[in-house]
Amino acid sequence: MGIKSKFKTWFFLDDNYEDEYEAEYDEPVEYENTTGTPRFQQQKKNVVSLQSIKSSSKLVLVEPRVFNDAQEIADHLKNRRTVVVNLQRVEKTEARRIVDFLSGTVYAIGGEIQKIGSYIVLCTPDNVEVTGAISDAFINNNFEDTRW
Repeated sequence: MGIKSKFKTWFFLDDNYEDEYEAEYDEPVEYENTTGTPRFQQQKKNVVSLQSIKSSSKLVLVEPRVFNDAQEIADHLKNRRTVVVNLQRVEKTEARRIVDFLSGTVYAIGGEIQKIGSYIVLCTPDNVEVTGAISDAFINNNFEDTRW
């Protein structure tokens, strides 16, 4: 063994070592998790299509005329759509019944219901987060109508 071959071996420039090094990593390494599925397969399940996010993020504006229209609003909420309900064209008793029905629906799906104006209610499913608040200026200036 000459000086040149010793130098290659010392600084890992020997061709035989490179072949052995590459051969070690030809096969992928699988790690088992607690469910027994390979780790790399589990990570692929967490991929979410952007098309599904786009289709689920809709805002629906509804102006019910009678109490029976509340079921349509509940169907939108069950389909994970945000609904803005304008109750200006409904009588006081009907408006209260609609809000009560929607409150129960929103509670059942884990969402939220908020009054965002005179006779306007925002109903959101659990996949929508609402931040901020609407000012109470209409209450302080006696603009609030106590229909409901």
